[in-house]
Amino acid sequence: MASSGQPRIQWLGRWGFVLAATGSAVGLGNIWKFPYITGEYGGGAFVLVYLACILAVGVPVMMTEIAFGRRGRGSPIDAIRRVVSESGRSFGWSLIGWMAMLCGFMILSFYVVVAGWSFSYLWKMLTGGLTGSSVDDMAAVFAANNANPWVLGGWSTLVTLLTMLIVGKGVQEGIEKSVSWMMPGLVLMLVLLIVFGVFSGGFGDAVRFLFSFNTGSLSSAGMLAALGHAFFTLSLASGAILTYGSYLPKGASIGRTTVSVALADTVVALMAGLAIFPVIFANGMNPGEGPGLIFMSLPLAFQAMPLGTLFGILFFLMLSMAALTSSISMVEATVSWLCDNKGITRPVAAWSTGIVLWLISTLAMLSFNMGADWTLAGRHFFDWLDYLTSRWMMPLGGLGMVLLAGFVLNSETFRDELGLAPLPYTLWLTMVRYVSPLGILVIFVDALGLYQVSFAQHWPWLLTILVVMMAAGEALSPRLRKALKPA
Repeated sequence: MASSGQPRIQWLGRWGFVLAATGSAVGLGNIWKFPYITGEYGGGAFVLVYLACILAVGVPVMMTEIAFGRRGRGSPIDAIRRVVSESGRSFGWSLIGWMAMLCGFMILSFYVVVAGWSFSYLWKMLTGGLTGSSVDDMAAVFAANNANPWVLGGWSTLVTLLTMLIVGKGVQEGIEKSVSWMMPGLVLMLVLLIVFGVFSGGFGDAVRFLFSFNTGSLSSAGMLAALGHAFFTLSLASGAILTYGSYLPKGASIGRTTVSVALADTVVALMAGLAIFPVIFANGMNPGEGPGLIFMSLPLAFQAMPLGTLFGILFFLMLSMAALTSSISMVEATVSWLCDNKGITRPVAAWSTGIVLWLISTLAMLSFNMGADWTLAGRHFFDWLDYLTSRWMMPLGGLGMVLLAGFVLNSETFRDELGLAPLPYTLWLTMVRYVSPLGILVIFVDALGLYQVSFAQHWPWLLTILVVMMAAGEALSPRLRKALKPA
């Protein structure tokens, strides 16, 4: 489908997209959260369930987003508007694009603060500022870092400046060139940290923690964790993947590209576990401390080990690069929209966006210090940004996108764009129409705490809902397309 205006710039190759999308997926949460929940919920058994959830929910939704982007050749708003126009549907569906773009910007508004922690700790590791004899000492360092608005704000400002500097240079010269060395560099540092872990004395315990096939630990909570992480880890419904997809060359296979990103994301997450947990186990520490694992326990462990300072620097450099590749992806949708619709150059769009981002992220940063008492319904501004995006906007945006693709648009649109053989296309369509929406609904209900889903007790009901959805979908799909066609 041709888009209006200038021809849209594209990645130099398929691997440009793979590296950029993997960089978007591999962020701070992936470095500590996935390895931890893997060990907590059954090791290898959890990984198998997680991969099944990736295939059932993550991959179909990601393929849908990429197809929207490449078909519409624009920001989430423009791409969805063009694709629904091609099928003769209502422009109201472009609201999904607006929500995705806003969601990515809101996430970045608090993410740059969290990313600032990584850069701050890299500096502290370089200058010897991370010293202490206990986890409590490290917790005091972390609290002091957050309590000073000039320090915390300075580091989040640095992240904002670096992000806009890269994005402002363009898709090929900025984003693609930066991820082409940052992602291989990140993997190389992970390999070095794993080698360090092999000789730390805790590598065997780490392998058992991550890969022991313990089905007894795989509870319904573990299944929900696998399902939720499979959706959120791929940066879905936040505008990033759809916008990146708009730069994908026409000849690149969306199916193979998506699977490459999903596998790379999973492998990097498991490598992070093999880098972190040997050090934790070698020092007799608790592997289940969440963010405290990285910013409190791990610095203390590095301090107690030979060459620990050197490898601590490597670790926080890796963490900073992971944070930066994610922040680049989350702002690209907004910059792309400004360039396409407001007639301004990319550098102007990037730095204008950066100013607004800096103002909002400053409010989020103040939630940890001067604005600690500024709450609404018991939540700080930082918490509200996290709550609205992760609990509402991402699940609703993902759900809207798959329902639009599965039931509303002409089937020829995605059949042509995906370029799949009949059997793989039927499988994708089945997943997008029934399995992925059901999975996203479960994530949505669980995230809001509306109902404690127990798969062991309630799988018959979930199966019944799926069957009813399939029957209703097949019956209503033609009527729905007709009803939503504008007069």
